[in-house]
Parts: sequence; structure tokens; C-alpha cells
Amino acid sequence: MKKQKKKNQKTNQNKEKKKLVQKIKEKIDIKQIKKYTKETIKTTKNIILDNKLVFIYIFGTILNGILLRAFTIGNALSLRPVLADLVITIIFASFYFLIKKKYRFTYLIIITIISIIVCISNIVYYFYYSSFISITFFSFALANHNTGDSNVVGDLIKPQFFVFLWLLICLFIVNSKLKKKNENDLTFKRVNKKTIFKTLYTWVIVFFIIFLSTLKPVDFSRLYSQWNREYLVSRFGVYMYQVNDIVKSIEPKMATLFGKDKAYKEINEYYQENENKKQKNEYTNILKGKNVIAVHAESMQNVLLNLKINGKSITPNLNKLSKEGLYFDNFYSQVSFGTSSDTEFTMATSLLPVSSGTVFINHSDKDYVSFYQLLQKKGYYTFSMHANTGDFWNRNIMHKNLGYEKFYDKSSYKIDEEVGFGLSDESFIKQSVEYIKDINQKHKKFYGTLITLSNHTPFDYNELFGNFDVTMTKNGKQYQYMKDTKLGNYFTSAHYADKQLGLLEKELDKAGILEDTVIMIYGDHDARISTSQWNRFYNYDYTTNGILPDTDPNYKELDYYWQEENRKVPLIIWSKDETFKQEYAKTVSTTMGMYNVAPTLGNMLGVYNKYALGADIMNKKDNLVAFPNGNFVTNYVYYNDNKEEYKLLKNKPLSENYIKKNKDKTQKMIDISNDIIVYNYFGNKFSTNYEEEKWKKDEN
Repeated sequence: MKKQKKKNQKTNQNKEKKKLVQKIKEKIDIKQIKKYTKETIKTTKNIILDNKLVFIYIFGTILNGILLRAFTIGNALSLRPVLADLVITIIFASFYFLIKKKYRFTYLIIITIISIIVCISNIVYYFYYSSFISITFFSFALANHNTGDSNVVGDLIKPQFFVFLWLLICLFIVNSKLKKKNENDLTFKRVNKKTIFKTLYTWVIVFFIIFLSTLKPVDFSRLYSQWNREYLVSRFGVYMYQVNDIVKSIEPKMATLFGKDKAYKEINEYYQENENKKQKNEYTNILKGKNVIAVHAESMQNVLLNLKINGKSITPNLNKLSKEGLYFDNFYSQVSFGTSSDTEFTMATSLLPVSSGTVFINHSDKDYVSFYQLLQKKGYYTFSMHANTGDFWNRNIMHKNLGYEKFYDKSSYKIDEEVGFGLSDESFIKQSVEYIKDINQKHKKFYGTLITLSNHTPFDYNELFGNFDVTMTKNGKQYQYMKDTKLGNYFTSAHYADKQLGLLEKELDKAGILEDTVIMIYGDHDARISTSQWNRFYNYDYTTNGILPDTDPNYKELDYYWQEENRKVPLIIWSKDETFKQEYAKTVSTTMGMYNVAPTLGNMLGVYNKYALGADIMNKKDNLVAFPNGNFVTNYVYYNDNKEEYKLLKNKPLSENYIKKNKDKTQKMIDISNDIIVYNYFGNKFSTNYEEEKWKKDEN
């Protein structure tokens, strides 16, 4: 009986479906659709024949988008970005038919140049940052040449990048030939303007519908939040990504009008559920009352520590400090578009960088609860030192906003020895120590950040860096190995930078400042050295001066996850005090991010920030490090958000929902941090008095 009932139900359902299909067919005139389709195809053919330049622009712009992805993320022929590129390109092309006759070719050239600039700037940016450019940075760079890393562009541009110019050349050649035939302006020869627009936007709708059908709901949310630029370009193409980026760049200006109340509600709920409570441990207050010198070590990677070439250490001083102090060997930079400035921001606030633009450029007018502000409440004098111009990454404004009472920039130093962007590390440290001596005499306690410069890409100032040998000696014979390579130059540069860290320790000790001063050293981000360079280092074949074949038993495979883990940077907290060395010095291997630094050091100094996203690492057995692109790493797994896959870091089974739980946490932290910044949560929610009362309450 039950089987028969189910059978009857199924039969009835099929009948209903057939009736529904029939009703739809009755309402849709199939003949009319077929007729319209034929007319559209015919009209499209005529448009192409009469407007060869427009067709070349559409085809060429899409091809350049494919080339861009081939050079970067690799999904060159993926359907989704091609469809997205088609939609955007046809929309821009359609305006050609509204332009006056004498301006049509000019318009086509302008939009072509824009598309080429988008491709070239993005590919150059990707080769250094492994991400895609934001219009907010691009526009700022045009207005201010000291924005950041624009000086290294020459080192990054490769001749093959100019392949995108083929489209521009092609348009000029075809236009010239059409002029000779008097055929360069046949826009409306066979098809009128109205029909052209009707046809073009029919294709826009068709391609857009097909494109939408390939997407998942998560794709739309990520597009809205501008989350993970690599992911967005792989799904939406570079042109739609760039258009969306322009829209998102306007969002901060609209934040006061829309979405603030909802954002505040979500932020409040987040902190109620995830309050960063004070937890005492064996490190609580061990450095209370101590001065702190924090060294922001440019491009210093953790892999360099204890690494030797021909038996000689690259970083002997860092090696020494790591053995004598607290050494965090599983420490990740969480930078995004703003690189060094992102590090400075996260170290100060324990928040993540913004998803669109950079905090230092786009949100310098906002208010923050900063570690340095909290230190001031404890009687600390706070300062920062950097031997470049103050407008480099907008530091002259942001450092004050983040709680530094004094910012010593290039104008504070005698430029007697330049390397790359500014003063050499050796001269910078010598002159900075003189300032620190004066500060030490005038203030009871101080916290200062020294931002180094010399170890910045392109690492080609070898005449100043000294002769650190990066060749290979084998059986009494010398081989090229890493000589005249970017990685080899980086080793030489890092060796020089490490030498100056040793100089800092000596100079501070000579001045009698080390007795009451803790030195904290951290790498701001990795050196952005390509995997191919590291492949030569690990898989060098001295017999051929090339690379070992992957079939060789000594060959070391360097995959995506190896590169991501290789990007770890060092973090060392060191004190001259022998008690500290004997009782507290050790290697901490818990996975850690930059938003954990202030809570960890703060616990040692007796400073607490309840709004930090990261927690004191000494209280964590397993820790989540969320990256601004949606990736995350824990003690057990590295998750790639773009590929939606992960790699186990330990041979330990994970619970069923481990990945999902941490993925959701990562997304939530990104969203909350972004909303705090964009909607100026601290500036709008609190008065200064209320902040003080809150801090006093928290301290008690």
C-alpha cells in the first residue's frame, strides 16, 4: 500500500510539472524568440563588420584580462572572469556610439589605455605583493610620490609585461588602414543607433545572466566586502574587480549615512561574546616599569635565523638575541595592501588592515584605541623614528593619531649615508641612540619604535652592505650559487641589517640605557622573493649551475603552502637582565599573529586593551591567525580561502567542524575590524572622558 501511495504521489507530481511547463510555453512565444535571436546575431555581425575598431577593443581587452590572469593567478581560461570581462567591456564600448564622430577614436584609445594601465599596474603590484591594486592607493600615489613602495617599481617591471600594449598598437594600425580606405567611420552604415544599443545590451544581459549562474552566494558577499582580491579577480575578472574597488573606495565617505547603526550593533555583540578578558600568567607584569625599544625590522624573514652559507650565519645577532630572549618562531605578518604601514597599524591597535585601500591613507582621520595611548596612561613617553620623509605612507599624520607623542622623520637626521629610500641603518641607529639618550634623561619611562630602511627591496646596494659570500664552495672549487640573484642580494642585505641590530644593542649598553630597557625586534613582512629564487637556493645543482630535476632524491618541493609558511617573520623580546634570561627566556612555538603582540607584551608591562582582536599568546594552546585575504593558520592547519583547501601542519586528526569554525571566526574578525575602522567606532561611540573611565575600570 505504501509503495503504491508513493508511486501515485510521484505520478501526480510529474503531471503537475508537465502542466507548469505547458503554461510557460503558452506564455512564451517561441517563434518570436527565435526570430529575435536571428535578428540579434545578424545585427551583431553587421556591427562587427562596420565597427572593426570597437570589435578589436572588445576582443583585445578580454584577451588582456586573460593574459593578466595567466601571469598571476593562473586561471586564464576560466569561464566566469571571461564572461565578467565581456559584460564590462561591452558596456564601455557602447558609449562609443554616443560620441561625436571626431572624438570616437580618441574615446576608444582612452578606454584602451585605461584598461592597459589596469593590467600592467596590477601585474607589477601582484609580483611584489601577491595581490591586486586598489584605486585608492593608485590615486594617492599620483598625488604623492612618497606613498610607499613606488620606488621599487623599476625593479619589478619585466619586459614581458608590455605585451599588453599590443592592443593599442593594433588599434592605431587598423585605424590608419581604415582611413586610407575611407572606412574608419561606418558606425551606422547598416544598423541604426537604437538597434546597436538594443543588440549590445541584449548581449550584456545574456552574458550577465550566464555569469550569475556560475556564482555562489559567498561570491557576492566577498565582492561586497572586497575580501580576498585574488579570489575576486579569479571569479569576477580584473575589470569588474576594479570597478567594484572604485565603488568601495567611496564607501568610507558614505559610512556616516548608511550602515553605521547595524555595524555598531554587530561590533557590540561581537565584543560581548568575545571579550578579550585579562588573564594572569607567569609573565604578568614581569617587565612592568621597563622602557621598551621596538625595532621594526624591514623585510626580515624568520627563515634567515640560524641559516648559514659556507658555514657563515646570515643573522648572527638575531640568532644570539633569540637564544637569550623570548623568541616566537611561529609568528606571521598580517599585512594587506598597506604592507609596512599595515604592520604598524596592527601592532598599535591589534586590529586587521581594511579590506579596501589602506588605513594610513584612507582612514587617517579616524579614532583608535591604541597600545601607545594606553602606555601613555601608565606614564610612558612614546615616540617613533624613521629616516624617510614624514609623508611616506602618511606617517606624519597616522603616528600621531596612533599615540606617538613625537615622530622623528628624515628631517630630524643628518643624511650622511643613503641607502635606497633614505638614511642607512648604521647612521640611523647611531643618530637615533643620541635622541634616545636625551629622551631617557627627560622621561621616567619610554616606548619607542625604530623603523629601519636598508633591508628594503630591491636589495642591490652591495657596495654598502659588505662582502657576504653567497657563492658555494665544493671540493675546493667555487660555484655561482646565489651570486647576482635577488635572493643572494637579500641575504647580503639582511646580513648588513642584522649587523646594525648588534650595533643598537652595543650603543644602548654603552649609554647605560639597557639596564632598564627591553628590546623587541619584529620583521614587518616577508621580502617578497619569488619561489623560483628559493628553489635555486634549496635545489641548486652545482654541476650545471641550474636546478636539480624534481626526480632527484635530494630535490625539495616548494609548494604554495611552503611559500606561505616561509613568509613568517621573527619576533624577539630581549632583556639584558640575567633573571629574565634564566627564568623567562624560551622559544614559543604557538602560532601567532601581529594582533597578538600588544596583548602579549601588554601583559608583561601591565597594560590591557579589551578591544584587541588578538589575545595574549601565553594564554593560548592553539591560536587562530586570520589574514586579511581570508586565509588563516592555526597550530594544526593552513587554510587557503581562494582555493578553499587546506594543508595539515601536524599529523593530528581534526574535529569535523574545525575548518568551518575557524573559517567563520576569520571572516567575522575581518568584518568586525573593517567596520570598526570604516565606521569610526571608537570616535563616535566614546568621549575621551568615557574612555578614561573605561580604562580605569578595566585596570582595576
